[in-house]
Amino acid sequence: MLSLFPYNTLEKFVFAALTLVVAFSVHEFAHAYTAWKFGDNTAKNQGRLTLNPVKHIDPIGAIMIFVVGFGWARPVPVNRFFFKNPRLAGILVSVAGPVSNFLLASLGFLIFFSLGRFGVEGAFSDTMLEFLNTFIWLNLVLFVFNLMPLPPLDGYRIIEDLAPGDLRAKMTQYENYGSLIFLILVLTPLGEYTIWPIFRVILPALADGMYEFFLSFFI
Repeated sequence: MLSLFPYNTLEKFVFAALTLVVAFSVHEFAHAYTAWKFGDNTAKNQGRLTLNPVKHIDPIGAIMIFVVGFGWARPVPVNRFFFKNPRLAGILVSVAGPVSNFLLASLGFLIFFSLGRFGVEGAFSDTMLEFLNTFIWLNLVLFVFNLMPLPPLDGYRIIEDLAPGDLRAKMTQYENYGSLIFLILVLTPLGEYTIWPIFRVILPALADGMYEFFLSFFI
């Protein structure tokens, strides 16, 4: 199976845990903030319009990441009734989470190359670079993973909002089955022939492309 969560040493375990706390918190905050900007105060009223990890981290979901390599944060509640344009607002709310992880990965690249540019050396630099590698990788994992078109992921919500009304109703009707299929693909060997090959192609290509892009600004 593709190693999406690199924590084969204690140091990497700590780096992965710190990264996921930040990544999950920012991801869910991005959903809450975007929904609030479009008129839905549901998440704000429940205290989710914050970067405080306590409000966003699901203990069981966090533990599952390190046990089976798949987990979750507490979903942000969204009430489409408050949106003036439910379809557009729904898409942007769904997109906001994955985009936030992409931006965090971009920030990681900027810090990575800045350390090299300013010649920071020593144990601190080595530790920081190792952390940044984990930080960048896991945020790209979350970016790609959450855009997959399977419930309950953000990619599915985007397709759901793009779909015509009658198709959307059918998607809602069979959503529970889709969630079951998703779990089967993630947690069984079937994922080796469906989900994980996508990661093996997209993730390295995305990471390499971003590396070359940011490198061009520091040459």
